[in-house]
Amino acid sequence: MRRSTTTALMLLTGVSIPVLFLLNLLLGSVDIPAGSVIDILVGRGCDNVIWNNIVMKSRVPQSLTAVMAGAGLAVSGLLMQTVFRNPLAGPSVLGISSGASLGVAFVVLLSGGFGGVALSKLGAVGEVTVTLSAVIGAMLVMAVITMVAQKVRGNVTLLIMGVMIGYVANAVIGVLKFFSAEEDIRAYVIWGLGSFARVSGDQTAVFIIIMACLLPLTFLLIKTLNLMLLGDSYARNLGLDIRRARHVVIVASGVLVAVVTAYCGPIVFLGLAVPHLCRGLFRTSNHAVILPASMLAGASLALLCNLIARMPGFEGALPVNSVTALVGAPVVMWVLFNKRKSEV
Repeated sequence: MRRSTTTALMLLTGVSIPVLFLLNLLLGSVDIPAGSVIDILVGRGCDNVIWNNIVMKSRVPQSLTAVMAGAGLAVSGLLMQTVFRNPLAGPSVLGISSGASLGVAFVVLLSGGFGGVALSKLGAVGEVTVTLSAVIGAMLVMAVITMVAQKVRGNVTLLIMGVMIGYVANAVIGVLKFFSAEEDIRAYVIWGLGSFARVSGDQTAVFIIIMACLLPLTFLLIKTLNLMLLGDSYARNLGLDIRRARHVVIVASGVLVAVVTAYCGPIVFLGLAVPHLCRGLFRTSNHAVILPASMLAGASLALLCNLIARMPGFEGALPVNSVTALVGAPVVMWVLFNKRKSEV
């Protein structure tokens, strides 16, 4: 693809983010006039206190969270697909999301049984506890995967290990559900649906700062990722330490998944769909193009899914995971169909 076309597509993808961001602030289940939204954003305020709270304490944090989470999941999915050279690899392929879910399950499902008080009733304290438990669960699984990656050479073996860890985690979660109260199970199921609205208050600033530090660091992996596309033999002849490179890429992807899952819950399909979409649009495998494109497209697609989940006329919001699957699955099928058609 010509450089001018690539630049134009990159600019178009970048411009879509502020447009969708603004639409997320203007549209929602509560009808707020555009003029009032603009006044609230520029600091002039609004006589309606409820509108002020909806815009500044709900829609703005939710939209910022969607941008960062979408970008993080898209980059994580790209890293996984590159290191495993598998088009079906995604952010959850190594069981890191399952580890986060297991950590939350231990805290949420057992809180009522041992503590006598359901964690869902503890408000902000409960939210912080859930976030910390998800981080701990994800990091423990990532530590196991990291140790396995140092001892195992084949990507397939490592991939199977990740899948097995996911099965074990889901089995333990099933056992915990069986012995838990209905209220605790309901709280866990709601967490498992994923939501960009869960991050609020001081948590929003912490989440944005963490992601703003992690995402730029992935650009340091561009050369390594391009070498890994050549295959192990070629990459090794060019001086790349395959085992160390794989270890670094897996850790980078795992940290992104762990942070996003801890704050937003397990968000599916974005990490799988966005890299395919960018490869189909930009028609290149060069990570100097695909990595920033995936970052921008992931943020844009997350904003679009968040907007659909809060379409005007709906009371409340739809589960984000349902929307991401409905949007992401056709995208992947379209890209794969076009690829097959061009090959024929």
